[in-house]
Amino acid sequence: MSILFKSVKLIDTRSPFHNKVVDVLVKNGKIESIKSSIKADKGYKVVEGENLHLSSGLFDMQVNFRDPGFDWKEDLNTGIKASAKGGFTGVLYMPSNLPSTDNKVQVEYLLNNTKNALVNIVPAGNITKENKGQELTEMFEMNQAGAKAFTDDRRSVQKTDIMKLALLYTKNFDGVIMNQPNDATISNNGKMNEGITSTTLGLKGIPALAEEVMLSRDIELTEYTGGKLHANRVSTAKSVEMVRAAKKRGVNISCDVAIHNLILKDEDCATFDSNYKVFPPLRTESDIKALKKGLKDGTIDAICSDHNPEDAEHKVLTFDHANFGIIGTQTAFPLACELEKEIGLETIVNALSKNPRKLLGIESSSIEEGQTANLCCFSMGNEWVFDEEAIESKSKNSPFIGKTFSTKVIGTVNGKQSSF
Repeated sequence: MSILFKSVKLIDTRSPFHNKVVDVLVKNGKIESIKSSIKADKGYKVVEGENLHLSSGLFDMQVNFRDPGFDWKEDLNTGIKASAKGGFTGVLYMPSNLPSTDNKVQVEYLLNNTKNALVNIVPAGNITKENKGQELTEMFEMNQAGAKAFTDDRRSVQKTDIMKLALLYTKNFDGVIMNQPNDATISNNGKMNEGITSTTLGLKGIPALAEEVMLSRDIELTEYTGGKLHANRVSTAKSVEMVRAAKKRGVNISCDVAIHNLILKDEDCATFDSNYKVFPPLRTESDIKALKKGLKDGTIDAICSDHNPEDAEHKVLTFDHANFGIIGTQTAFPLACELEKEIGLETIVNALSKNPRKLLGIESSSIEEGQTANLCCFSMGNEWVFDEEAIESKSKNSPFIGKTFSTKVIGTVNGKQSSF
């Protein structure tokens, strides 16, 4: 199949055509030609329109597709469709399944069931067996099978000795340990950010301290062991400060932020709409300001969707009793582009494409002639509404239903696979 992109503005800081408006021809999964104008031959699929942009295919550092074990909430097929609609050509698949991704058989299950998919599924293996935080898994075996990182996802590794051993063990094969910084003894079944809003609403708060104590521990352990740490979904101003200081000291640490923690604040929970119940919780305006600054100066490496589907039985409840979680693969990039004036489009695209792949050691091609086509085409400035009919996920737990966006993903190309 041949695809011709007409008059697209390239957003790729590695490409000599960065920020230039050109035509791009893709043939048999490769970028064949990039010129100011390319004539459309018979049989070409021509992609054209107003305000079109072309970037590398996006990569999501945090998705839960609930398969196997909870496939009434989401499955591999619907998760891939939703991700592709959001511009993603690759995702890091969290191990919060049943059974857990705590052995090479489960890693192989995910890879074998998604061969030749439009979106590359990159498995993350569990740090501990059955995701229980007690005993290390065979991470090397999982790495050899295709796992690119190791995490217990929302069940943060609470035991300091386990975390230390994990960081030491993965040094042998340059593995990445990912941990959600949350001291469960401090967050202690809280429902939202601890502060004025939680007190006003009468909801139990989750102190910023729960995140910051755990992050401080993990930084110290990483510095001591010489391991490689990625902090999942940092959400507080102090966390950003700690990561910035650690990087300056030479600690091998990276981090990401969930897109909704850059857009929404704890005051949005005042309606008691459980779609605003996420973890880490929505924080304050000052936290959001610090997160944006961290993205802009490179302290925060990546943006993730934190796609976490929940069915009505677990979400359409009172705020107290509803599960944490939000679907986000289709709205992550349009939301991030709302920050263009504050952060810059280049920073946004890098945080959602090049940077995540680099952190995981995944090859990332630039938009140049002869390179494998891994592309996201999107328009800017043309409004559209994200309604329920647009949702590809099985679940509908999003506070953004009905929202008008001005950035829309037109389609993706991933080698010989394409949504066009």
